[in-house]
Amino acid sequence: METDWTVDHGPYSEFGDLLTLRGAQYIGAGYDIPSIRGEGRTVCTNHAWGAAFRGYGGPEAEFASETLMDELAEKLGMDPFDLRYKNVYRPGATTPTGQEPDSWTLPEMFDILRPKYEAAKKHAAENSTDYVKRGVGIALGVYGAGLDGPDSSEVDVELNSDGTVTIFACWHDHGQGADIGTLGTAHQALRPLGLRPDQINLVLGDTRVAPNTGPAGGSRSQVMAGQAIINGCEQLIKAMSRADSSKRTYAEMVAEKIETKYRGKWTAPANNCDENGQGSPFVCYMYGLFMAEVAVEKATGKTTVEKMTVVGDVGKVNNYLAVDGQIYGGMAQGIGLALTEDYEDIKAHATMRGAGIPYIKDIPDNMEIIYIESPRASGPFGASGVGEMPLTAPHPAITNAIYNACGARVRELPARPDKVLAAMKK
Repeated sequence: METDWTVDHGPYSEFGDLLTLRGAQYIGAGYDIPSIRGEGRTVCTNHAWGAAFRGYGGPEAEFASETLMDELAEKLGMDPFDLRYKNVYRPGATTPTGQEPDSWTLPEMFDILRPKYEAAKKHAAENSTDYVKRGVGIALGVYGAGLDGPDSSEVDVELNSDGTVTIFACWHDHGQGADIGTLGTAHQALRPLGLRPDQINLVLGDTRVAPNTGPAGGSRSQVMAGQAIINGCEQLIKAMSRADSSKRTYAEMVAEKIETKYRGKWTAPANNCDENGQGSPFVCYMYGLFMAEVAVEKATGKTTVEKMTVVGDVGKVNNYLAVDGQIYGGMAQGIGLALTEDYEDIKAHATMRGAGIPYIKDIPDNMEIIYIESPRASGPFGASGVGEMPLTAPHPAITNAIYNACGARVRELPARPDKVLAAMKK
């Protein structure tokens, strides 16, 4: 694989280096590619500056490579599903940075999706008309959970006088479920004490009393904060334990002058990539195999997503409701990214409507999530992250489905009706 990519980062350089590095980490991710030559660069322009957002480099990198996988399959006379299946990670493969993958479930994920894919193709063929063409597209998404290299996190765990335990963490919550992530991990870690969930108190996001748990970004929190929680809980349990494995009460701890509050710490055993993009930057990864089913109006080029399916491997799931929410939200954002969102005209995109944020009717109710729970060796109780995975590749699945429906190949997002119509005429 040979790659060349440019990151237009507007007038400011903040995060530009890491964003450019994502091209080396994720272009071609998911496939066993023995030799890669590539060059990426960050440039400063008079375009708008962009901050980190869900996926952070992955949606850009994987839109290109997942579009090209479909084009390559066509040149080879293969089904795009089969080409991907033939080349996904299997034992002996490495990531584009030369790291051994943390899970070998990709073939199983394809096996699970195959009957649904075949049924979807049959449905599309049987329900296409001269006016509305239906199609099916797939794409594979991969993303790391954590900040690059030896990322660290801290959490305090304290035994209270009434026998309850309080977790002090700065796992900042802007929608990802820090409360249930903290509670679920702590409840599991504190099982030797026999505590109910309502006996675990949470103090979150208060920097006056809680230590530095690190930023809520890079899908790092469940892994990093989770491991710090486990470490703090293990210290407390060890301090409470007698030789016969019975547990001291709070009063007994105070009487014996044993500390009742412990700082849990964890640092990821990872390293930063070198100047050639080689290294093991993440201890946990996330994998998503997306399938989009679309309908395209031939007269207008308007595309409607009728169903989204994802087979996801995010390790052991802490809380299904929270993780479901992450994936539904990410796929909804992927539909907006694929079809309507545009930030080039700064005057127009100053409003949500002008920016092309999708309306409720633009997002199908029919979204299916299938989990493969492959425990991660470095994840808390086997969990990986989840936040970025659902936006890695739903958008190329949609544009691949558009091509499958009507032969219109869109390489520049969003795939607005005028672009689809023009590509159809070509």
